[in-house]
Amino acid sequence: MRNRNQIYLYIAWIVSIVATLGSLYFSEIRGFIPCELCWYQRILMYPLVLILGIGTFQSDFSIKKFVLPMALIGWLISFYHYLIQKVPGFAEIKPCVNGVPCSAQYINWFGFITIPFLALTAFTIIIILMFLLKKSSSKYY
Repeated sequence: MRNRNQIYLYIAWIVSIVATLGSLYFSEIRGFIPCELCWYQRILMYPLVLILGIGTFQSDFSIKKFVLPMALIGWLISFYHYLIQKVPGFAEIKPCVNGVPCSAQYINWFGFITIPFLALTAFTIIIILMFLLKKSSSKYY
């Protein structure tokens, strides 16, 4: 049980690192300017690198209570952002007024993979892994 939990934490940590590095690649190397919703997703993903990293190396499975709310909120924002990009007329509900419009699609791989879709995937994997975490049965004295 403990080894499995450790693996779940480690994978979640790696996913958060890849998502963070991916977002930095798109903005700093490719020069894509993040929209308002992209910033909210970053605000929720970046701290997960530290929280999951600390939890992984200290075998602290109680971090689930911090990671899960952040990942769930990030998932909701990513899903909403993806709907703005892919559902015609949905962007009119809340237009982004500053800078880049949230409906802009810098990438559109295979006709459905956009940057918010990548964030949605990362948040989904982290959420699933947090739900798979079980409380450790061993007692610490």
